[in-house]
Amino acid sequence: MPTTATGDTAQSDVQRLHELGYAQELLRRMSGFSNFAISFTIISVLSGCLTLYAYGMNTGGPVVMSIGWPLVGIMVTLVGLAMAEICSSFPTAGGLYYWSAKLAERNAPAWSWYTGWFNLLGQVGITAGIDFGLAFFVTAFLNLVINYPADPPHTILVYAVVLLLHGLMNTFGIRLVALLNNVSVWWHLVGVAVIVGALAIIPQHHQSVSFVFTNFVNNTGWGGPGIFVFALGLLLAQYTFTGYDASAHLTEETENAAISGPRGIVMSIVVSLIAGWVLLLGVTFAIQDYNKELGSATGVPPAQIFIDAIGWRGGLFLLLIVIGAQFFCGMSSVTSNSRMIYAFSRDGALPGSAFWHKVNKRTRTPTNSIWLAAIGALILGLPYLWNAEAYAAVTSIATIGLYVAYILPVILRLRLGDRFKRGPWHLGRWSTLVGVIATIWVAFITILFMLPAGYPPNLQTNFNYAPVAVLVVLLFAGGWWQLGAKNWFKGPRVQGTPEEMAAIERELTEVGAA
Repeated sequence: MPTTATGDTAQSDVQRLHELGYAQELLRRMSGFSNFAISFTIISVLSGCLTLYAYGMNTGGPVVMSIGWPLVGIMVTLVGLAMAEICSSFPTAGGLYYWSAKLAERNAPAWSWYTGWFNLLGQVGITAGIDFGLAFFVTAFLNLVINYPADPPHTILVYAVVLLLHGLMNTFGIRLVALLNNVSVWWHLVGVAVIVGALAIIPQHHQSVSFVFTNFVNNTGWGGPGIFVFALGLLLAQYTFTGYDASAHLTEETENAAISGPRGIVMSIVVSLIAGWVLLLGVTFAIQDYNKELGSATGVPPAQIFIDAIGWRGGLFLLLIVIGAQFFCGMSSVTSNSRMIYAFSRDGALPGSAFWHKVNKRTRTPTNSIWLAAIGALILGLPYLWNAEAYAAVTSIATIGLYVAYILPVILRLRLGDRFKRGPWHLGRWSTLVGVIATIWVAFITILFMLPAGYPPNLQTNFNYAPVAVLVVLLFAGGWWQLGAKNWFKGPRVQGTPEEMAAIERELTEVGAA
């Protein structure tokens, strides 16, 4: 089983892509580590863990950080294992919607259509959630340093600038993006070590073990059993563990894709599980004044925890580490999102597909898809201008959209049983058990995160517009399907004969060389 990019491996990758129906339009230059790095960067424990830390402090408190995180991490690992097995069989940029098309025995185009639209919703949602979280932290930093207002209009302005930068980098700096993806892994791991080390050594006061592992906080307004509020608080971890389908979407650019792609999915989850738990424990043990830090004027409790625990300058330094990691995370999310849009439009599933599918012949990147990803994320974040809880709703949208798309091909794979043709990376006799548990878990969280995070729900506070976004996508995709798409969308398209695909590749190679 080859694991390095020999000439034979490269030829095998292209040959397998041809068998799946596509020409090698994108440059295949990513190593297995780079593939892992993108998913690990998008999961980004320094993004999801800390941008939803305030949500966790209100919705369950310390037990959500200490117990909820590993609980969710184990379940997500099972989801990732089930997905990785399918990725090994179908290593193509379309990822989830392509898998559904090939695994469905009946109504394959419909399965593919709905999987793709949920994937698109989740991808745009995750890009919005990551860059919105970055905007919160940049705003908090500017508020502390130059008293920049931390109100919604000023936060949205920072958010728009961040999306613009990520769009520009993915358009013109693709080599820089590839380099930064690799740097990002070490930035995250070293960053977690520095933050946890500083919070463990410098403060004179730490919380007790019982505080971190048993203290329950309910500021949601919901009464009744605490287990319900604890379950709502799991959004912190479940949202963070998203975006690892990037390893599948980047397989057409990855060497030894049928092995590197699945490994990227699983390893990004496992490494994030460990690093994220260490980070959350370090921050929670370092809390000095729970209520004061929760109500920080910056709007970002972790920033206040840093400052209270180790001082002004040290706190700002840790905040900059977090901001750097979140910047890498958002950059990689736009990369992954654009590849999904590129692949989905390549198969004619988006309005104006011919435009979104265009590849810049010089950079070999889907430029138009990059800007659709950025603009879509900006639109999804705008409700924050009138709804202070909009960020939690964005994270719910991302989580629900992606996990529905993640699990649909897994369900189809379960229905196939032994008729599923395994790739070189597979689960053996554990496939069915892993797939069943993963399906039950996704069904649970999909219902859970549709519910309002606080009581009573209204448009200004506690309104979860995730069900609205999901309903809009269902009505749009379902209506379009019934009104005509079912007559022409047949699932993934074959780009041509082997000779025609070779001609496409020669043309792109000649333009790139020029």
